[in-house]
Amino acid sequence: MAEEEKNEETENEAAPVDEAPADEAPVDEASADEAPVDEGSDPASEEAAEPAADQGSDPSSAQAAEPADDSEPLDMHPKAVRKRRRAQAPAEAHPERTPEDRAADRVERRRQAAASRRRYRQGRGAKRGEPGTGTPPAEREPASQKVRQGIVTSSKGDKTIIVKVEHVGRHRRYEKVVRRSRTLHAHDESNQANEGDVVRVIETRPLSKTKHWRLVEILERAR
Repeated sequence: MAEEEKNEETENEAAPVDEAPADEAPVDEASADEAPVDEGSDPASEEAAEPAADQGSDPSSAQAAEPADDSEPLDMHPKAVRKRRRAQAPAEAHPERTPEDRAADRVERRRQAAASRRRYRQGRGAKRGEPGTGTPPAEREPASQKVRQGIVTSSKGDKTIIVKVEHVGRHRRYEKVVRRSRTLHAHDESNQANEGDVVRVIETRPLSKTKHWRLVEILERAR
């Protein structure tokens, strides 16, 4: 009896394992039924796709939708337009070079530029004919020396007199007659001038720290 009970228990435990594939079979059938459904065959999606295709087939609508990259604003400056076009132009691909190659190219460009300048200068010399003498040196003219007339105020120094020079003129702004005076130290080689004499002096090289005038003549003697 014990063996029969054990056999029944084992059969009861094994029974659900055998029934599991049967329960899973309907799930497979449902998934198999859903698999053939195609999203592209949906009429709503087909209707939505048709207007898009119609819009793409119209060239005018396509041009209106896409902005024109080549068009520049009317108020843009011509220099800005040229700069923009240069920036948008595709750059030429140059092979990678070493620093030595770039230095050699630079030397070659300089050599060609020097040769071009030499040919240009030689051509200009041939057109002119004989080489020019250049600009002649300017003739040096002696600077005009200042001449002043005044009254001797002091003749106490040896070979030196002090001359008071007065200037009378109208003021530029106030139009009032203004009288200005200054004193000059002049060289008198023979001590001819005396106080009160009207003399004429001329500008000369510096003879001392304060004396760079020289007596020319005595116009009027003091009374």
